[in-house]
Amino acid sequence: MKFILLQDKFREGLSIIERICPTKSLTLPILSNILIKTEKNFINLVGTDLEIGVKWWSLAKIEKEGKVVVPTKILSNFISLLPKGRVNVELKNRTLFIKSNNHQTQIKGFDPEEFPIVPEIKEGKSVPLNINAFCQGLTQVVDVPIISTARPEIAGVYFSFQDDVLKIVATDSFRLAEKKISLDKKIDKRMSFILPQKAVREVINIFSEKRGEFQLVISPNQVLFETEAVKHQGPKIQLLSRLIEGEYPDYEEILPKKRETEIVLDRNEFLKQLKMASLFSGRINEVKLNVTKNKVEVFSQNPETGEYKSFLKANVKGKEGEASFNYKFLIDGVLKIKTSKLIFELNREEGPGLLKPLGDQNYLYVVMPIKAS
Repeated sequence: MKFILLQDKFREGLSIIERICPTKSLTLPILSNILIKTEKNFINLVGTDLEIGVKWWSLAKIEKEGKVVVPTKILSNFISLLPKGRVNVELKNRTLFIKSNNHQTQIKGFDPEEFPIVPEIKEGKSVPLNINAFCQGLTQVVDVPIISTARPEIAGVYFSFQDDVLKIVATDSFRLAEKKISLDKKIDKRMSFILPQKAVREVINIFSEKRGEFQLVISPNQVLFETEAVKHQGPKIQLLSRLIEGEYPDYEEILPKKRETEIVLDRNEFLKQLKMASLFSGRINEVKLNVTKNKVEVFSQNPETGEYKSFLKANVKGKEGEASFNYKFLIDGVLKIKTSKLIFELNREEGPGLLKPLGDQNYLYVVMPIKAS
């Protein structure tokens, strides 16, 4: 194997692949390595942790085809420190010789046949998605799931395609977030799957800075996210992930069907007061909201440190009353709302609260209250 590739391109590919490669793997040490292949005019980098696989392609000057497996961290760190310009790479007896300007190194490699095969989706339903809108939607739900051995299905994010809308949902049983994304065209049949939280995070990390569209390919037990390169035919980045088996909870059953109180609040001021109240919230992170005609009282108390009380102007419709919530859950929900004002709907003292942006029907965040003992 022998090729020439620009340093910034090499660094770009390695930075994407190394996110997936485990730093250490006691059961399968080969996973801490990266597979490098040269084919025709392309260099292909591959990494996997057996749950997620990532492939990256780039045009390169290929003088001799071949493949090798080398330690990801050493190669990535070395390439990132090189000056910009051409990087000459040659494989001799499973050792990678790298030269660039006044720098050169040798990195010992391994037999590429020992590297796990990253499976390919032979048949599946392909859906084009706007990268920017999709990744932004993922950021609004990705922090909600929790690892649960009893209920593994809520450890991931639920995707439901219905006509011309994609619903992205996540819950941890105490709160729930739903984001709706409009599709450019209707799909011919409804589809759904549960994607592990880790895979969702990597989709955001790898693709969020990209523009345009990518393809989501859905099969019974895997999904593939794929972009196409600008300068050549074929994929530039592929992320393949296993799916979580099982049925996702019928979350629409717990969405409040009506509201007793609707409050319109200044988003930044509400967030500020919640953060201040959190300093005195006690062991169960409780913050009380007392709603009156045109204001909301924010109150917290800790026997060991003191108490906090503030008032927030609000446009209140419906019944007055009070409810208690975990301040962390409230803050997380408010942070995901980007409009200057938000709506907070309450349903009795023990009913769920619902946060949503004012003027935007595509996002909602449901949070269960702390019930009075």
